[in-house]
Amino acid sequence: MSSVPSPTTAAPVVDFFHDVVCGWCFVLAPRLHQVSAELGIQVRHRSFVLQDSRAQMVEVFGSMQRAKAIILRHWTDCAAHEDRARIDIEGMRAQHFEYPSGWLGALACQAAGLLGGNEAHGAMFDAVQWAHLHQNRNIGDAEVLLDIAESLGHPRGAFAGHMRSDEVRQRVQTDRSEAAALGIRSIPTVIGSNGLRLQTLPLPQLRQALAPLVAA
Repeated sequence: MSSVPSPTTAAPVVDFFHDVVCGWCFVLAPRLHQVSAELGIQVRHRSFVLQDSRAQMVEVFGSMQRAKAIILRHWTDCAAHEDRARIDIEGMRAQHFEYPSGWLGALACQAAGLLGGNEAHGAMFDAVQWAHLHQNRNIGDAEVLLDIAESLGHPRGAFAGHMRSDEVRQRVQTDRSEAAALGIRSIPTVIGSNGLRLQTLPLPQLRQALAPLVAA
């Protein structure tokens, strides 16, 4: 008998498009981790950066002060839908640094993926989101991201080099181009091979939505 797995038994894959600064991604991610583990689904992490620079944030929101005020109102909505309280709105409101774009965080996630594959990308994403939404650290500072990478076991110097590399930048842009081709305009978005397309759902509904991928 052949020991090679049949293609029909391979784990189904969903693409999880996310941004490190996205509160709704923070709400969905642990649910997606739980349900994918229960059902045997692989989650492929993809970068989707809402605003990639300070200039773009000013263009979208009018000023950096307005950006923070509006985004923290979104945080309030996200916090109301968490399964357990993790989002620290007042902690971020008290910080004096400008609210960051997700660009450097996306580079960090892709650098982790380059060094350790998809699982490392996901671990970096979760750690950066925790630092941002729970610990209120400035993830727009590359040194903060390097501290996080180092805490996950990545060698700081090599990681910093990858974050600055054209290869990592291209990986972010490739994911953004694919998201555009799929018509993705907001995040989180989870895409499945059966035409599934979903955003943040409560745990029971998420389980119900993903179960057909396993039965297919």
